[in-house]
Amino acid sequence: MPKILVADDDANIRELVCLFLRNDGLETVEAADGKEALNVYHSTPVDLVVLDIMMPIMDGWTLCKELRRANPDLPLLMLTARGETWEKVKGFQLGTDDYLTKPFDPMELTVRVRALLKRYRIDSTQVIRFGNVILDRQTYKVTRGTESLMLPPKEFELLYKLAGTPGRIYTREQLIDQIWGIDYAGDDRTIDVHIKRLRERFAATPEFRIETVRGLGYRLEVYE
Repeated sequence: MPKILVADDDANIRELVCLFLRNDGLETVEAADGKEALNVYHSTPVDLVVLDIMMPIMDGWTLCKELRRANPDLPLLMLTARGETWEKVKGFQLGTDDYLTKPFDPMELTVRVRALLKRYRIDSTQVIRFGNVILDRQTYKVTRGTESLMLPPKEFELLYKLAGTPGRIYTREQLIDQIWGIDYAGDDRTIDVHIKRLRERFAATPEFRIETVRGLGYRLEVYE
């Protein structure tokens, strides 16, 4: 059973979120601030984190950054009472996967949590499938119908990272850190070059498209 960490300083919100998640067959653990949430994460295996922005001791921005540093592939859903565009941009830049503004429909929350869990399970299988396209991380082979393609390792890792969490926005910095490593000393525009090559290779593949999100980075959208 997937376990969800719910971090919010409002006890009523935590109770509501946990109630609906448990009614949807999910297990929950709670934290009243960012520091407590980080401690819970390090002591209890969790599959996804729902976190509020405005929390005492450690706010959601810092918690998001620390969680993403600890686990680049942990699904994060950010809650906030505000809806300004700059907050959404900042959240995505820090690595959140999705964003929900209070007050929210609890049913929408459970749907979004399920969607993120589905993305995470796809990313953890080593094999990703959508339509006629199969990415096999063990062999670094891409199969498109009856055609097999062997991509350069960095191109494959980039495509696999984007395809493992369709719809999630990655900044250039995140992609550099997670694929080339934090010690990479080159120009982060190398991401643009690799994205261009992938787009050219799969220009005639209708199952997916790599999109540029202005001011943020890139995401892969699947069309099945």
